[in-house]
Amino acid sequence: MDKYNHRERCQMILAGEKPDRFAASFWRHFFHMEHHAEGTIEAMVGFQKMLDWDFMKLNPRADYHAQGWGVQLEYSHHEFTKHGKSNFPVVTPDDWTKIQRLPLSSPPLAEHLKVVAGIRKALGKELPILMTVFTPLSVAGRLVENHQTLLEHLRSDPDSVQPALEAIAETFAAFTSDLRNAGADGVFYATTQWATRDMLTWEEYERFGLPHDLKVIEASESDAINLLHVCESNNYLKQLAGLDHHCQLANWDCCDPTNLPLDNASDQIKNLTLVGGVDQNGWLLHSNPEEVGYQIDRIKSDHDPRRLIIGPGCSIPPEIPMENLRAIREKL
Repeated sequence: MDKYNHRERCQMILAGEKPDRFAASFWRHFFHMEHHAEGTIEAMVGFQKMLDWDFMKLNPRADYHAQGWGVQLEYSHHEFTKHGKSNFPVVTPDDWTKIQRLPLSSPPLAEHLKVVAGIRKALGKELPILMTVFTPLSVAGRLVENHQTLLEHLRSDPDSVQPALEAIAETFAAFTSDLRNAGADGVFYATTQWATRDMLTWEEYERFGLPHDLKVIEASESDAINLLHVCESNNYLKQLAGLDHHCQLANWDCCDPTNLPLDNASDQIKNLTLVGGVDQNGWLLHSNPEEVGYQIDRIKSDHDPRRLIIGPGCSIPPEIPMENLRAIREKL
């Protein structure tokens, strides 16, 4: 029997106090259910009731960020298959003028405010809920058919792209602010591919990414619980950890050899609670429950429950056996 509920446990960890046990959270897509608000609510609530994680990273379809500007999805009806995409609004640099600030009544935004409210109603107040919000540069990358198009526009005609990035930032700053009214505790703020050395130099990210990141994350209320998720290999986690005035948690793929390993992170990221430790594409996907339990015991023995919430480095593959996730939950 746990001594504390999920919210109490998370609050203790964020305050640097020792909890009754390690906290954990995992998240995944349910592609066949995330076509509309009702399906997303059902998927997220069902996953939480099944595994009882300590906070929810609300995992909606990624392109809710882009649909308001015209991106169209061919919805997947298979649990493990991603949606298709078409009708990208930006092809040439001049097309960025189409990208204007969206109102909160824009259907994809209104739908996902409804999702947050529905999940909060279903699960009550004891579970912290973080809504996924992508950085403006990441959203811009979903408005073009491929990443190279955005890279070329940023480097050849930045003055055409910057107003669009500002409009995206204004849109998601307003959305982030209204998430609290809907029932979210904060945001899971994700950089996707863009805050990496494989995509941009740090000087480019400082120019095209960071100012817009700040506009969105600063829209959170002072008591929000925000998680900074720095995606992919060769990432800029250490540079972005300076957002600790606005975020309380940091998550990244610490099992990727090009990234900061978890064992070194506590010394280098002192003001953020760490979330991670689990290799979601390695042993979690390919091992059996016994091996998963062994790995969780290893993580627990090597780390402090006041500094680490056990989790994956990114959204877990939906093919991961449910027994492996149950093995994690039983080891906490």
